[in-house]
Amino acid sequence: MKKTTTAVLLVLLGFVLSGCNTIQGMGQDVQKAGNAIERAAK
Repeated sequence: MKKTTTAVLLVLLGFVLSGCNTIQGMGQDVQKAGNAIERAAK
């Protein structure tokens, strides 16, 4: 479980760093990452 969560976080971090061009875009990416973490934790 912990390894899966870590892997998901690393993948999402990569998307956040490569996909956000604006502060607003970064906020949306961070929110999506948080939602994915919540789903993975259930």
